[in-house]
Amino acid sequence: MAYKLVVNSFVPLLAVAVPAAVLFLAAPDELTGGRLPPVYVLMAAILAAAVSKMRLPTEVYLVEYGCFRPSPRFRAPLATCREHAHLMPYLYDEQSVNFMMRLIERSGLGEETCVPAAYHCMPPDRSLEASREEAELVVFSAIDEAFAKTRSFLAPADMDVLILNCSLLAPTPDLADMVINRYKLRADVRSVNLSGMGCSAALVAVGLVRNILRTAAPGTRALIVSTEILSSQYYVGTDPAMLLPNCLFRMGAAAMILSNSPERGRARFRLGRVVRTVTAARDTDYRCVYMDEDDRGNTGIRLSRHLPATAGHALKENVTAFAPLVLPASELLRVAVSLLKHKLLRLTGGGAGVKQQLYRPDFRTAFEHFCIHAGGRSVIDEAQAGLGLSDQDMEASRMTLHRLGNTSSSSVLYELAYTEAKGRMKKGDRVWMVSFGAGFDCNSVAWVCINPAASDAGGPWSDCIHRYPVQLPVVV
Repeated sequence: MAYKLVVNSFVPLLAVAVPAAVLFLAAPDELTGGRLPPVYVLMAAILAAAVSKMRLPTEVYLVEYGCFRPSPRFRAPLATCREHAHLMPYLYDEQSVNFMMRLIERSGLGEETCVPAAYHCMPPDRSLEASREEAELVVFSAIDEAFAKTRSFLAPADMDVLILNCSLLAPTPDLADMVINRYKLRADVRSVNLSGMGCSAALVAVGLVRNILRTAAPGTRALIVSTEILSSQYYVGTDPAMLLPNCLFRMGAAAMILSNSPERGRARFRLGRVVRTVTAARDTDYRCVYMDEDDRGNTGIRLSRHLPATAGHALKENVTAFAPLVLPASELLRVAVSLLKHKLLRLTGGGAGVKQQLYRPDFRTAFEHFCIHAGGRSVIDEAQAGLGLSDQDMEASRMTLHRLGNTSSSSVLYELAYTEAKGRMKKGDRVWMVSFGAGFDCNSVAWVCINPAASDAGGPWSDCIHRYPVQLPVVV
């Protein structure tokens, strides 16, 4: 404890001591005698004026958020999936059915995950109309949930910026215009529709909004909506790599209201560091999550068997850039000493024949809560191993995957809602969100809690949080 206090306070103390020492060395007699020459007084005044004019980056706040809560009528338990697959022999052969059922059993998804109404048709309804109906259901529900919590001080008409991200569905007019039409947003709202970024898009949107709000007038507000529309993207072939999304992805959406003012103390979280890593320059990463056609011309998303390893490599590069920005000095010093020791051993040959393990920083010294994208059991396991986190740290991710499945970019908000529904979020707690997506992308976003959620705040977990966490079956 004493070590951390001394090391973490070293830089601030140095920042005060160095200018004082310089001034003392420049005019020691005048300082001790109380006779400071006018030139030093003038220099101090100029320096003070310059410091006062320095503009620090504008703070960005998460005012409120809301998540779509699926109705039980959309449930897709394993028995239903198996029955529907067997009733559609014109789409799937027995080998494909067995593959999908085995995958779902091992995926970490529970019996209450939900798929859109189009999936319950036989054959699935992949029409544009079905996709629009799904989009209106999940998007409007999430936005309504967010604004229901801000009814007393914020309304949709107060939004200055709108960012909507959906990777697979890009109709005309776009989904952002759909939101503008429904909520009658102002004619001067700045809207952007993001597509093709997969599960990373929500945090990409947070980074985009941060840049906008930092340069905007005080009191500017932004609405971010994150979803994935599945109806039109149901894969009807038999390529195993392209059947994976049918088994893992489930319906979901989340809406976030951000502002560059704390909204009179009503804001929930303050935004910290944002780091995005794109590894698309590597061919294997670029094709890891890839829209493609099978040998029969059926379109779908092909997930590479290298996905967990690719996510691990991208996470490593992202953490290399993110860690120095968030870790306390005590952890950074340990990392530096470990690197120095490793290099010295290599130079002197002292580590010959022995694999030297570098010190892995403890991210629990920087964060109390972790929201790692619930992309699948293997992705969560890879992230846990790479970051050295405990099962409790990964609880929100695994329970979100179990209850809701992979809801793509909105999953990190469902995980945040899980943590709050369990009553674990306290004022001052720090949250680390990590998402992975097509490209390949890895994104890290840090938050600091300002106002924890009330115990009766509702949310997507309000009707089932008492049943969680659940024991997940062991997969060999």
